[in-house]
Amino acid sequence: GCVRFSLRTPYPSPTTIMATTAASVCAQGLVFSSKGVSKAAATKTRALRTCLSKATAAPTSRSARLVVRAAQAKEQSAITGLVFEQGLGQLETIPTTNEESFARQHYHPACEAALNDQLNTEYNVSYIYHAMFAYFDRDNVALPGLAKYFKEASVEEREHAEMMMEYQNMRGGRVKLQSIIMPDLEFGNTEKGDALYAMELTLSLEKLNNEKLLALHKVAEECDDPQMTDFIEGTFLEDQVEAIKKVSEMVSQLRRVGKGHGTWAWDQELLEDAPAA
Repeated sequence: GCVRFSLRTPYPSPTTIMATTAASVCAQGLVFSSKGVSKAAATKTRALRTCLSKATAAPTSRSARLVVRAAQAKEQSAITGLVFEQGLGQLETIPTTNEESFARQHYHPACEAALNDQLNTEYNVSYIYHAMFAYFDRDNVALPGLAKYFKEASVEEREHAEMMMEYQNMRGGRVKLQSIIMPDLEFGNTEKGDALYAMELTLSLEKLNNEKLLALHKVAEECDDPQMTDFIEGTFLEDQVEAIKKVSEMVSQLRRVGKGHGTWAWDQELLEDAPAA
């Protein structure tokens, strides 16, 4: 609770000392001490205390009176730390075993279950896109633009699932993987053509994914979980509506060009730049 001074500079006037030190030190309930300093410094410190005592007895100016009032504050020890003496019962207890998450806080089981649901939806969509990649990469189909597009789309959906797994672990939840439905490996359609059929299926999957994300966001809102709603909004929702718009345009283009050579020319343009869904 003491403040030590090293008075090595030429000794200033009592008024200057009082104005520059008393307000900042005495007002905080601190006291002066000469312990552990040189004899000369201790002598000057005692002189400083004497000056303050005289100023307290007879303040001569407004500024001096303000300093005196500060010096007359309660002489208590300086606060060196914050000690909790009451209200410890409000602190959350930490699990004693490693079977429970230490990080979990305000994370409703409904949010945990809904996130696992969405996570598995992302994996299923990724699996279907991977099957489409394999189909369009065949030598008797030979549409490399669509093959590249669906390969990248599959990777992106899997990355989304991994992001959700990381968030689940961060909030103290448990990741639960479910069975993945085996997709159809044949996308040929004599009426529409395989490219248009595949892109219409893609549009339906993207809309389904968006519906599931909105449902997940609603669960987080109902459970009063602003952290989770922020995660969904900032990471997925905007990208999802942009993907729906992009796939819709691709469906429109394929309906215009028709089957055969038009699809091949369209696929060549897609090969140059194939953004994932």
